[in-house]
Amino acid sequence: MAAATGAAPARSAFTPAERRLIDRLRTPRAVQAFLNALPYNTEPPPDPATLRSFRGVARRRTANCLEAAISAAVVLEQHGYPPTVMSLESIDGLDHVILIYQSRGRWGSVARSRDPGLHGRKPVFRTLRALALSYFDPYIDKTGCVKGFGATDLRALGTYDWRLADGNVWKVERHLFEIPHQKISYDKARVARLRKKYVAYLDTHGGRKPVYYDRRSWTPIPAAFD
Repeated sequence: MAAATGAAPARSAFTPAERRLIDRLRTPRAVQAFLNALPYNTEPPPDPATLRSFRGVARRRTANCLEAAISAAVVLEQHGYPPTVMSLESIDGLDHVILIYQSRGRWGSVARSRDPGLHGRKPVFRTLRALALSYFDPYIDKTGCVKGFGATDLRALGTYDWRLADGNVWKVERHLFEIPHQKISYDKARVARLRKKYVAYLDTHGGRKPVYYDRRSWTPIPAAFD
């Protein structure tokens, strides 16, 4: 994991509205509930792609997966959590990014996604690999499959303003592409069976995405999925 160098901003760097939001969202569970209530930022054409900072998300009240992870990192950093994220690398290039944290020596996560199974996890995982593997089955869709994971402390970006910039923060995405990823091996036949089950569910339920997975380690998901 990359070394931490960039210090957290002082509270005075935040606007009054941002400070009120940070004060309200004191725990990973509270941040997850906030993100669950936001509309997902689908960046539909003709609008350009975005990668907003916490400031941009707080203003716009919408987030994609990486914007959500950045926002969670900024908020929880103010409550003593390192701003650490995990990149889940997929065979189809549609990667996912989650905020990760430790509680009593176990790993959990905060995340936002267009897929129900790619949201947060309770802090019950002994290792980062175990946490990453909890996303394996729900990641399977028509093209996706997790093939690796990597973690980084965003303070490794030094003085780059990924927290409060008014514009896009594309350097965060580039940084995630550059960090080492540990390979996840998988059985191709099993993946094919999971994909067939996923497609059959979509066909049977009018395109509604499945939530038939083992959800005991999941945090609550957005109401639209449940």
